[in-house]
Amino acid sequence: MTFNQLTIKEALDALTSGSLKIEKLYQDLDLSIQDKNKLYNIYLNFNTDAKKEAKLLENTQLKGLPIAVKDNFCSKNLPTTASSKILENFIPQYESTVTKRLQKAGGVIVGKTNLDAWAHGSSTETSDFGPTLNPRNPDHLPGGSSGGSAAAVAADLCLAAIASETAGSIRQPAAWCGTVGLKPSYGRVSRFGVIAMASSMDTPGVISKTVEDACLVLNSFAGPDSRDATCYQNPAPDFSKFLDQDIKGLKIGLIYHDLEGLEEVNEKLAQELAVLSQLGAKVEKVQALDPHHAIAVYTVVQRAEVSSNLARFDGVRYGKDRAFFGDEAKRRIMLGTFILSKGYAEQYYNLAQKVRTLYLNDFAQLFKKYDVLVSPSSPGFAKKLDASAGSPMFGELEDILLEASSISGLPGISVPYYRDPQSNLFLGANFVAAMWREDLAIKVADAFEKNTKWNTWRNR
Repeated sequence: MTFNQLTIKEALDALTSGSLKIEKLYQDLDLSIQDKNKLYNIYLNFNTDAKKEAKLLENTQLKGLPIAVKDNFCSKNLPTTASSKILENFIPQYESTVTKRLQKAGGVIVGKTNLDAWAHGSSTETSDFGPTLNPRNPDHLPGGSSGGSAAAVAADLCLAAIASETAGSIRQPAAWCGTVGLKPSYGRVSRFGVIAMASSMDTPGVISKTVEDACLVLNSFAGPDSRDATCYQNPAPDFSKFLDQDIKGLKIGLIYHDLEGLEEVNEKLAQELAVLSQLGAKVEKVQALDPHHAIAVYTVVQRAEVSSNLARFDGVRYGKDRAFFGDEAKRRIMLGTFILSKGYAEQYYNLAQKVRTLYLNDFAQLFKKYDVLVSPSSPGFAKKLDASAGSPMFGELEDILLEASSISGLPGISVPYYRDPQSNLFLGANFVAAMWREDLAIKVADAFEKNTKWNTWRNR
């Protein structure tokens, strides 16, 4: 085993004990990147000073560990493209709050990872710089839009990765790549310096090798930020305190168990959830509001907000002109502009927001009875390359089990619950809790991970 295959926790312990030198970690990482990055098309740009920076951070929280960052987080002195040709040569003049805090805590940005252009998609095939391949099986997609971040973790080309989610973009690629994806509550993490897609839903988070690693990284950047008016102003907790906790007595509701086409994934999930019952939790099936309606809500709200947010990319202030927008961006801009046009905003946008409120109310009622809700993260295994071609609703359909919680701003975490031995592809379980209750989602996901056999790094 090479040192780049360590988890965050293992690397921190090894650096503290002196059994690992940071130079050796980066040496192994560099060799692995040289070997795999071109094949999988994961990183768009690299921090050539990463090793030098790491040597100065041995006494910090993260001790100079290499972290990948999705290329829609502004990073001073590093290109930030959002995987669009419009920003191909753009270097921000400031750092996003997330990356600034990550670096202050001792995390080193090793490079910027590929994504669906402007985060528009769930495959990483809409990137203007080519698709990323799934390291678990290169004939398949890594998911998206944070596909590059998930692939970087799965391929051991970083120790963890920063990502963002609007409606599944952390948890779905995490599931497809057999990693952990933690999306905190909307507002738990500052959006300052993140290239906006849908401002009422965009949420920075973590893709990692274990639940424990996700907590360690999230600790470095979660919390209030005066530069983001939507950021929760109460201090963030120490998420690591929710690990290794007793889940006896917790009530867990299995949702979306009766949706057509999910028989295989739900059967496998139900079998694995038995371990939570053995640990003392009560697991039972429960009805939740049909997630198909969330597709329509998300489509209308997201396109409207995209139309507004992408208006700033006009080629006048920075970047290239609008002729360089890809097909997916153009479709979303046109549909969003139509939705917001006079006479249609009330018919579509306002109605979508009312239905969004129905989901908020439905979850509020469910959380009066259940501590955590669980479902598969995705309707199935990672799709094959080119699966999204000619399918304008590909992402919405692949994210159907995550969109309701995303439009409601809820925290969720996806962990592997099955690996197909023939394809080497994974399925993920999505644990969701009430707003600001990351503690419950983490507690249950951690217990599940540590008492099942599906996590690659815990069971190697």
